[in-house]
Amino acid sequence: MAASFGWDLGGANLKLARVEGGRVLEVVQIPCPVLGDRSKFDLAVEEALKICPPGARHAVTMTGELSDVFQNRAEGVAYLVGLMRKATGAETGFYGLRSDLLDADQAVERWQEVASANWHASAALAAKHCGDGLLVDVGTTTTDLIPLKDGKETALGLNDGQRLFEGELIYVGVVRTPVMAIAQAAPFKGRMQSIAAERFATMADVYRLTGDLPDDADPYPAADQRGKSIEESAARLARMLGRDAGEADLIAWKALAHFFARRQLDQIEGVSRALFEREALPREAPVIGAGCGRFLAQSLAKRLDRPYRDFAGLIDCAPEAREMAAACAPAVAVALLFFSSERAT
Repeated sequence: MAASFGWDLGGANLKLARVEGGRVLEVVQIPCPVLGDRSKFDLAVEEALKICPPGARHAVTMTGELSDVFQNRAEGVAYLVGLMRKATGAETGFYGLRSDLLDADQAVERWQEVASANWHASAALAAKHCGDGLLVDVGTTTTDLIPLKDGKETALGLNDGQRLFEGELIYVGVVRTPVMAIAQAAPFKGRMQSIAAERFATMADVYRLTGDLPDDADPYPAADQRGKSIEESAARLARMLGRDAGEADLIAWKALAHFFARRQLDQIEGVSRALFEREALPREAPVIGAGCGRFLAQSLAKRLDRPYRDFAGLIDCAPEAREMAAACAPAVAVALLFFSSERAT
C-alpha cells in the first residue's frame, strides 16, 4: 500500500504525517533553521524528504508564507508551492479553504485560499468525527479556536486578520510568546508590580516552571541564548520583574509562573465562552484539544464544565504516534482528508 504524507509548512516548524490505509503511522516535527532567508524552508524540506519513499502521495498546508523572509503572503505561497512541487512532484496537492486539494498552478493563483489554511483542515476533520464542539489548537505561537456545529466548522473568519477580529485566532502560544504579551503586572512578595516590556522570557519558561511543557515542544534558543534548566528559566522570569533570581526562592518563581499560566488560560477561556454562546452549542459539546499546548485545552474544559476529547482520539492512529498526531493536527488532517482508505486509489 502506497504511503501518503500530509505536510504543514510553518515558519518555525515543518510537520509531516505518514498515513497508510487511513491509519496514521508516524508524525515528525522538524524545526526550520534560524535563518533570515528562504533557504530555511529548503533545508527543512530536505530533511523531511529523508523519510518519504518514492511514489508517495503528498498533501500540503502552510502558514510559512507569513514569515518575514517574504515581502508578502502571495510571494510566500508562491515560493512554498514551488519548493514543494520541485521536491515532491507535480501531483502534490495544496489545501484550500473550500476543502479542495489544489494543484500547484491553482494554489498560486488562488493563494488567498491556501495562505494559513492549516486550521481549516484540522477543523474539517474534527467536525467530521465529532459533530459539535470547539476545536482548541494551542501551538508554540498561536491558539486556534474553531467552533464545530452539525458536522461542519462554523468559523466566521477566513484569513488571519478576520480570525483575529472574530476571536477565532489568538496570537498566544505555550513556547514562543513573550511573557509581556500575557500580563502587564504580576504579584511579587505580596504586591502587584509592573513588568518589563521586553522579551526577557517566553511562555516556554513559564511552562517549564509549572511542569507542563512537553519535552520536545521547545527546540528554539532561549530568549537570553542560555540553557533551559528550571533555574535558568526562573532567572529569565525574574528579569521580567527587573530582578535577579536570588531575590526569591524557586518556589516563589514557580508561583509567579503559575500566575502567568492562569492569565493565559483566562484569555483563552473568555474567547471560548463567547464562541460557545455565539454558536449556541449544547452543554455536551466538548472541547477538542490539539497542539503541543493542549494541556491548556484540558484545563479549559474543566473550567467550562464540558467534556474533553483529544484530537488523537478522533482518528485511527498507531499508539506510538498519538502524542505527535495531536500536536501536529493540520499535517495529520490534510493526509487523512484526502488519502483515507476510502479515497485511496
